Amino acid sequence: MTLDDLNNLDPQNIGAWPLPIRIAVIAVVCAGIGYATFHYDVNPQLDALEKVEKEEVTLRGTFEVKQKKAANLQALKEQLAEMKQSFGDMVRQLPDKTEVAGLIVDISQTGLAAGLEFKLFKPGKEKPAEFYSELPISIEVIGQYHQLGEFVSGIAALPRIVTTHDINIAKGSGKESKTLVMKATAKTYRALDEEEE
Repeated sequence: MTLDDLNNLDPQNIGAWPLPIRIAVIAVVCAGIGYATFHYDVNPQLDALEKVEKEEVTLRGTFEVKQKKAANLQALKEQLAEMKQSFGDMVRQLPDKTEVAGLIVDISQTGLAAGLEFKLFKPGKEKPAEFYSELPISIEVIGQYHQLGEFVSGIAALPRIVTTHDINIAKGSGKESKTLVMKATAKTYRALDEEEE
């Protein structure tokens, strides 16, 4: 087959072309159709598939997190109910306005019952917080070591919440040299009324 034969090919009569040229043309046409199909049909579908696969991984992770939460939902509800009960019990331990005066008396009576001598017992200014109010009481007492321990234990055993802060114990001076002087801040708390909150 010569170059002249290629120039004389009749495009109207492809069936008369030599077999190798027909095979080459069919191969080129098939390759063109294959490329066009891949480029315009398969490739966008592959891109869409890759995007959907990434989304599936994200959704699967979200699903697993939510499924773990759902599996623990009943336990979390029970825990929340327990916390609400504990919180309610603690709030009930907070005195209201009318009980604060009695609680202050209870603190001073606890010190006297322990055999302590009060040098200072001064309620401070109330400090409101979220749902409670804090009332600091500056205390300075004189007594023996065991009396001081009994006093602090007695405060902790009161039916209402009273905490002791900034405790400073030092040896007494002068006629009180055989005793200890304890300076501390006792804090009691009271529940705020609805209008105070």
